[in-house]
Amino acid sequence: MADEMLKIALDGDIATLTIDRPDKRNAMCDQLVNEIDAFFSNPPEQAKVAILTGTGGHFCSGLDLEEHTARSGEDTLYHSRHWHSVMDKIQFGRLPVVSAMYGAVIGGGLEIAAATHVRIAEPSTMFQLPEGRRGIFVGGGATVRVGRILGADRMTEMMLTGRKYSADEGLALGLCHYSVGEGESMALARELAGKIARNAPMSNYLMMNAISRIDDMSKADGLFAESLCAALSVTTPDAAEGLRAFLDKRAPRFR
Repeated sequence: MADEMLKIALDGDIATLTIDRPDKRNAMCDQLVNEIDAFFSNPPEQAKVAILTGTGGHFCSGLDLEEHTARSGEDTLYHSRHWHSVMDKIQFGRLPVVSAMYGAVIGGGLEIAAATHVRIAEPSTMFQLPEGRRGIFVGGGATVRVGRILGADRMTEMMLTGRKYSADEGLALGLCHYSVGEGESMALARELAGKIARNAPMSNYLMMNAISRIDDMSKADGLFAESLCAALSVTTPDAAEGLRAFLDKRAPRFR
């Protein structure tokens, strides 16, 4: 459809999702959130990895404030909870997600990025949480995801002052995992997505779904959960293939 705000392209087992609202610096509106929700609720069967990026020189500049002004407190509560459910589908879904970022990664854009698993930033990338300067508060999961990356103290300072972080600063803080040159984010995203796609699907799923949850657990509970994940992984045909490939001194051919 011509009015779709999330462009989806499939290349083999890699799906590339491009946020396409260049006139709004790819700000998030309800339609765009719903399109992201629809994709991650039912990703294409052939896809093993997704790449998320933007167009027009920006990743995502956050919430479209023109929509926000029309919401009551009650509606804002439900809207925030919907965002939480969509971000959970990104973080805990079937597909590992690589973010290729440049330009604005602001507010809700940073919340989306923080839900993805591998984050790449170009020199133009600017990380910011400016909600406090608009008289509002984050509602898409930043206090949990960004707060755990930065720590509560640093996130508080970031929001109080409206501080902006560059790609290299974001790399040092954990907001991104790679800092690359101008125009290089998509090439690296595709390279890393290809590596991830060659992993066993269950191993990828367990890495995405178990590690962050174990981080919330006590030591004893986390170790038990780890054992369950290890036990589940060895029951798959891919585990047998991985062992055979190691003994045969060849690359494994997972499902």
